[in-house]
Amino acid sequence: MVTPLPGGVGISELTVYDWEAADGLCGGTPHMHLVCSEAYVVIGGAGSVQTLTTSGFADTPLHPGDVVRFTPGTIHRLVNAGGLRLLVLMQNSGLPEAGDAVFTFPAPVLADAHAYRRAATLTGDHAAAARRRRDLALEGFLALREGGLREFHAAARRLKRDLLDAWRIRWRDGPLAAALATGRQLEALKAGDLSHLDQGAVSRLERPERRSFGMCGRLHPYAVPDPPTRPPRGPSGPSHPHTPKEHF
Repeated sequence: MVTPLPGGVGISELTVYDWEAADGLCGGTPHMHLVCSEAYVVIGGAGSVQTLTTSGFADTPLHPGDVVRFTPGTIHRLVNAGGLRLLVLMQNSGLPEAGDAVFTFPAPVLADAHAYRRAATLTGDHAAAARRRRDLALEGFLALREGGLREFHAAARRLKRDLLDAWRIRWRDGPLAAALATGRQLEALKAGDLSHLDQGAVSRLERPERRSFGMCGRLHPYAVPDPPTRPPRGPSGPSHPHTPKEHF
């Protein structure tokens, strides 16, 4: 059984790609999240995260012990200067796996949903495919640094608009349910009802053995809770598990 992490977050262990790109830097695939904030906890090595927003370009150094957080709409690219390893915390666990991320492919690819899916999906030799995907997204990222960010936002929305209703269900039955459960517990305590304290328990998520080729490196993604089909009532909130979806 999988137990949701506190607040409905997701967690992955990430070893950032050390593949050299066209600009001479090593690292991952530039992309943006539409509704999910993200945080990096640096656990080894060194590097930086390049970001692009409507406020401009930035390059933030990453060293062990650093925690860097960014919000939706922040295009980000991890740069590996040597052995960079992270714990990645994702808001709205389940939404990133359900397609919340958008790669910064060149504009003609973004304009064609079928071309985008072909470029985003890993087939055949996954290492080679992940590297090709990274290089294509870097081409678009470097172009976006010269302009066109608003057009990229609009293209990202067009690509994902058919998924929004399913995302809303995941949010409602995951992170929102967790927050509402806290509200019910506060009301119960105020009324002198201590019954939810009888449900105290400990659970352990095993570190996944299998590593996948993610957007920014090799991932150990911990299993993500699935929205229950019939959310249970009561102070504890939902507790049904699911198996992880596709990890980009």
